[in-house]
Amino acid sequence: MAIDCIKTMPSIAARHHHPKEQDQCKDDSKSFVFDAQVLRHQSNIPQQFIWPDHEKPNTNAPELQVPLVDLRDFLSGNPAAAMEASRLVGEACQKHGFFLVVNHGVDETLITHAHNYMDSFFELPLSEKQKAQRKIGESCGYASSFTGRFSSKLPWKETLSFSYTAEKNSSKHIEEYFHNRMGEDFAEFGRVYQDYCEAMNALSLRIMELLGMSLGVSREHFREFFNENDSIMRLNYYPPCQKPDLTLGTGPHCDPTSLTILHQDQVGGLQVFVDNEWRSIRPSFDAFVVNIGDTFMANTEKISRFLSLSEERQDGNSTTRVSGHK
Repeated sequence: MAIDCIKTMPSIAARHHHPKEQDQCKDDSKSFVFDAQVLRHQSNIPQQFIWPDHEKPNTNAPELQVPLVDLRDFLSGNPAAAMEASRLVGEACQKHGFFLVVNHGVDETLITHAHNYMDSFFELPLSEKQKAQRKIGESCGYASSFTGRFSSKLPWKETLSFSYTAEKNSSKHIEEYFHNRMGEDFAEFGRVYQDYCEAMNALSLRIMELLGMSLGVSREHFREFFNENDSIMRLNYYPPCQKPDLTLGTGPHCDPTSLTILHQDQVGGLQVFVDNEWRSIRPSFDAFVVNIGDTFMANTEKISRFLSLSEERQDGNSTTRVSGHK
């Protein structure tokens, strides 16, 4: 599983598949339901989830060496530590756009609670999860694979996405969302993710400070620009698959947004396409994976040599895996 925090900009649309692919959903695809509690036990994998040979996962992908940026002294106000952290971030962004942050100030107990509540949601019966069903054209809600949109190369995953806004009058936005969609029983669920999103927002703004320093502009430059922007929190659940060599949890893609902060569980599976080969990023509970997206690269192209060209994917696995990003 993974928890994903994705920093966005106004009026920036996500990159989608070709329109023809969006129109190719056939009747059998529309009627097909991805029920993880059932499919996790089946050895006969539905054709919609089998990927072409040239796109199938490499289970022995070499590890990508990404810099480990310790934020402890930077967060405490040490100028020398800030310069060193910005140097590491800048070098990583010029190579492939990925780095890890540790001693990031996000409470360990809060991270544990976020993962536990994510487990509890995805273990619910399908009918309960569908109370938060994502509607066509929306970016938030529950989605069981993309069975209603595409008819082939479907991801072996479920997702739960919800928006976060840093505006001062939206302090209970996420709590209210889950109360309205899932009922009173999800009050604590909403409070945990309200706190988690606020922590992710604070972390993302500090990372923006380092990005500004690494590009030679003021430390506050990007922090002020993104201060009240919206973000999307996405919980990704990759159920066990009896034939993981045939499937992908998430297909190859580039992040179209400005910044992604990802927390993985210990199963692993994240791969990045660098120097013409897929490489893995080893999971660590203490670290967040950070990568810059296309929007940030496009908006800094006159002052930077940063890259967001690396595609990501999540390979199949015979064990339950979760992740989340903002």
